[in-house]
This record gives sequence, structure tokens and C-alpha cells, in this order.
Amino acid sequence: QVQLVESGGGLVQAGGSLRLSCAASGRTFSSYTIGWFRQAPGKEREFVAVISWSGGITDYADSVTGRFTLSRDNAKNTAYLQMNSLKPEDTAAYYCAAAGGGSWYRPSDYDYWGQGTQVTVSS
Repeated sequence: QVQLVESGGGLVQAGGSLRLSCAASGRTFSSYTIGWFRQAPGKEREFVAVISWSGGITDYADSVTGRFTLSRDNAKNTAYLQMNSLKPEDTAAYYCAAAGGGSWYRPSDYDYWGQGTQVTVSS
């Protein structure tokens, strides 16, 4: 079992920045790929970013590439999503998730989920 807790969400003006954290406890954090997804009201949960177990590989949705950066500190069992140049369309609940397998881009690829943190970007 892996327990994930997100934090760092909030209300920010367009163009601002937030850093989300995903703190893990339980089984070895460094064994898992960590992904971030987001879900706006009335929409499906969508992929945002992913980082491999070592941190050596990252990938991003086209909508956030160049603005968001995902990193991890395995010694602290924490992953970080730095979000810059935020836009109103980034408003959503953001979820981190842990995957033990080789597929990374669908919610169904992930075994464990956090409870989510709300990000609201005002125009």
C-alpha cells in the first residue's frame, strides 16, 4: 500500500505560480512512477505530467508543457509539481497517483491515488 497526500493548492491570479506537493507513506516510494492528473467540474480526469521512479524521465500534456515542471525527492518520499504562468483553464482538482506498471497516461494505469487539491486560477 502507498498513501498519497497532496498539498499546495489554492487561489491564484492568471500568470501566477503554485507548487503542489505529493507526500507518500507506506511501501517504497522510489519504486513507483508518479503521475499528476486534474479534473474540472463536468469533465473527465486528464493526464498532466508523469515522472519515472528515478526521476530520469518526465513527460507532460501539451497544454502544460513549458509551464509545469515535475520533480521528485525519493529521500523525502515527495513529488513536486511546479506550475508557472497559470491560466484560468488550469482550474481543476489536481490528483497525484502512483503506478507500478509500465503505462503512465491513463487513470486506470495507476494503483494509488491521493484525495486531491483544488487549484483555482482567476482571470
